[in-house]
Amino acid sequence: MTYFLENTWHPEPGPEGTWTVSLTNLSDTPLTDFKLSLTSITRIMPTHLLTGAKFLRRDANYHEFTPLDDAVIAPGASWTFSVTGINRSPFHRNDAAKTAWVTHADGTHATVHVGDLMHDGKTPVRPALRLPEGRLTLPFALLPWPNEIDATAGDAPVILHVSENMSIADRRLVVSIDALHGRLFPTAQRIFQLSPTLGSRGLRFQHDPKVEEEAYHIDFGDEISIIAGGETGQRYGLIALAQMLHGASTDHAFSFPQTGSIVDAPRYDWRGCHLDVSRHFWTYDEVLRVVDILAWHKMNTFHWHLTDDEGWRAEILAYPELTQTGATRGADVPTMLPQLGDGYEKRHGYYTQDQMRSVVAHAQSLGVDVMPEIETPGHAAAVLAALPALVDPDEPANSYYPVQGYFNNALNPAIPETFTVLEQVFDEISTIFPSKYIHIGGDEVANNAWLTSPKAQDLMAKEGLAGTFELQSWFLRKIKAMLTARGKVMVGWNEIAHGGGVPPEDTLLMAWENPTVGIKLAAQGYDVVMTPGQAYYLDMVQGADWLENGAGWAGPVPPEQSYTYEAEGDFPADLRSKMRGVQACIWCEHFTTKQWFNDLVFPRLGAVAEAAWTQKDQKDWLRFARQVRLHPEL
Repeated sequence: MTYFLENTWHPEPGPEGTWTVSLTNLSDTPLTDFKLSLTSITRIMPTHLLTGAKFLRRDANYHEFTPLDDAVIAPGASWTFSVTGINRSPFHRNDAAKTAWVTHADGTHATVHVGDLMHDGKTPVRPALRLPEGRLTLPFALLPWPNEIDATAGDAPVILHVSENMSIADRRLVVSIDALHGRLFPTAQRIFQLSPTLGSRGLRFQHDPKVEEEAYHIDFGDEISIIAGGETGQRYGLIALAQMLHGASTDHAFSFPQTGSIVDAPRYDWRGCHLDVSRHFWTYDEVLRVVDILAWHKMNTFHWHLTDDEGWRAEILAYPELTQTGATRGADVPTMLPQLGDGYEKRHGYYTQDQMRSVVAHAQSLGVDVMPEIETPGHAAAVLAALPALVDPDEPANSYYPVQGYFNNALNPAIPETFTVLEQVFDEISTIFPSKYIHIGGDEVANNAWLTSPKAQDLMAKEGLAGTFELQSWFLRKIKAMLTARGKVMVGWNEIAHGGGVPPEDTLLMAWENPTVGIKLAAQGYDVVMTPGQAYYLDMVQGADWLENGAGWAGPVPPEQSYTYEAEGDFPADLRSKMRGVQACIWCEHFTTKQWFNDLVFPRLGAVAEAAWTQKDQKDWLRFARQVRLHPEL
């Protein structure tokens, strides 16, 4: 690397402090006539004080600077500048520049190596351990832990074989779980086979219509019996057996039941996990592995966040521009500049309709429902870049921005073509995703959005609407009608209730901002999934220490907090039925590699999975800490 960028933050002047950037020229030639670009979640606000540099522009997390008076940076010399007037004080070492590059006068780019953000107000301490060593209550590898288990340990069989009279459909199911285990643990010994062999133990299914759909019973005798009401319960019983035999074969602390039983059923019917593929694009194969990991944890909903400001990732045949322009970022792509974690290189990625159908089929084979998310009306910068006809030409540029800093990023409800596009998008999405649920976002619209759009102002006057959120409510009621006409249930973030909201019937809202929001939504009649950032956002840092990784707006979320948090919380008894379940969210602004993903998502995903399945009186943090080390990563 011939250029190196250092970041420092000093807490004065309060409350945001001062961000200082230093670029050192480690090449053998002077650096002159250039621009410095960087991506940073700490952003410069419109009102700021910058010393030592000229600020050229910002687009959300993208910033561009140049030296004052065409200064030259000699070999070995540095250029330093400081700014006050940033969006907030940083929380952790990765809260300033994540990537940077120099653009020369001829338009060529050179990567800049970026260091961690240094704290100029105190010496950081080494982060605490995230997991204790833990201890086992019973020597069986099970996660989530079953709600009733009474079993004695014995020697683990070499493999499990199916009974001679098992149906072809049931044998297919057994082999599918063996294949799942093989994908997640490629070097481990196999779990199931069809015929008996030396050291194997038999397995059979018993059908009992009185056992609920997701429940299962396992009886351990000379032959193992899984008793279930149908395929879903059978699958969960097989996964439990696979986990126990995998644990016994990979860790000597674990055994396999010789006698006894398991009687198990999930605590909540919605056990979900969200994945953001807009901020950081995850490949088709990586998405399939995420689905596999959810199935291994007995989670039943995959919330696929396909669109956002940073990129549109779902192929729509009627509008190829969405995945041409809207799925491409780069320093030389003026409509879609690099964002957090990007370099200057062009980045492009989306899923074809065949790939999305394949993910759905794969998930269905594992008992996982795939719910797509198409963000509207906010988080639409990629749509507006791809389809500029959806912009009011008389609305001043850069007239509003939400918390992420994207200027004028909301679809305009006063543009008739907005609804034409959305009708077509929902038509195509509905044919790809059989789930009865479609998530439409509805979050984080700036509180002054559309107020400088003449077309929007005319619409508000005509409809008697006051302010952004009443207009948003009017907009979302139309979206709900679209989904209802297609036999779909609207799902959205908790802001959908703003401005009068939408009818609560056949509407499911996700409470993310804080735990009390869910209770308020339930009191308004909405069904609610609890996904508060303070417990279930897996991009949050796992400790308060400066040297931790991740985002910090919801405060540190250590694994124990994700595990012990009780989503029912203070729900009154008369509203408890409105609380459908819980969901983890994997937002990917900070996730630029698999290593980042694994560092932040695990072990907390397993913690949410057990919180979703296991009753409160059966949870045990120390047992979980010992168990979770056996589970797969991306």
